Amino acid sequence: MDKAEEIRIWGIHAVDDRLFLDKNVIAMGWQEMGDLASLDNSREAFKLKYAEVYPDSKKQAMANCAGMLYRFVHEMQVGDYVVFPSKIDRQINLGVVASGYFLNNGSLTYIQQRKVNWIKHLPRTAFSQGALYEVGSFLTLFSIKNYADEYLNAFSRDFKGKTVHSDEDDVVKQTAEDIRETTKDYILKELSKHFKGYALETFVADLLEAMGYRTLRSPRGGDRGIDIKAYKDELPPRILVQVKSQDTDIAETTIQSLKGAMREGDYGLFVTLSNYTRNAQRYLESTPIIRGINGEDLAKLILEYYDKLDNKYKNIISLEKVFIPVAKEEE
Repeated sequence: MDKAEEIRIWGIHAVDDRLFLDKNVIAMGWQEMGDLASLDNSREAFKLKYAEVYPDSKKQAMANCAGMLYRFVHEMQVGDYVVFPSKIDRQINLGVVASGYFLNNGSLTYIQQRKVNWIKHLPRTAFSQGALYEVGSFLTLFSIKNYADEYLNAFSRDFKGKTVHSDEDDVVKQTAEDIRETTKDYILKELSKHFKGYALETFVADLLEAMGYRTLRSPRGGDRGIDIKAYKDELPPRILVQVKSQDTDIAETTIQSLKGAMREGDYGLFVTLSNYTRNAQRYLESTPIIRGINGEDLAKLILEYYDKLDNKYKNIISLEKVFIPVAKEEE
């Protein structure tokens, strides 16, 4: 058996780094849940209690949060290893669970606690990019699996820092790609949640203006199916834009209706949050005067022109510009 499989290695995050480091504890919030030791030792009991306390929580979030609390109380054991990345000093803190679960009502927020003995505090540069990526999980509590051996080795006295991994560039590339995909998923979810029908048409018009186009918006219901007229300057060509916020893929006949509204010299633009059927894709390929933009294309354009969007849209699709690592090109 692999040595990393003989003992569990947990990753945990916190908003209050000082609590963890100064009080030698690991802890979780959800203080409204009360004493978790009073619940039956089953995931279902934790789910039912969570649903009672947080009835407005979404189903998936409810399952994730209740599951993390259950694991903290019942699956985590004294002697398990803990990896805690702290933001205040950008360190990776390595510890060993030193107590069972207990309730600490003296803590303002993080009342669900366990004692921990911190063994080492290492700089992030001591670990491979893949190991850092794994502890960057969005979850509060999670099991470290992919890079368990690397973290387990870090507990040893002779640990000198990371060794060079042959797949390092592949990990960096995958990390960057995962960040991009997560961001695009977030953008599309926010668009789907906040912009339906005419609201999406208005947003697309604002995006086109951010791209340097002058737009004229049709009255609600469109003009012969045309939602927006766009111009690059005062002269032709005219671009007729149709916008659909439906969840299902766009059919060929729908794009043909846009073509029917176009006059000689016009160009067409079809924008959807979803995608196009196979026949619709073929039609677009054979009709170069009409450009089709699907959800992924739209998310890319939003990222490219985000700084120029109206602030009311930035407040809904809240993004921060950051730099992410990319794989080095082979010489």
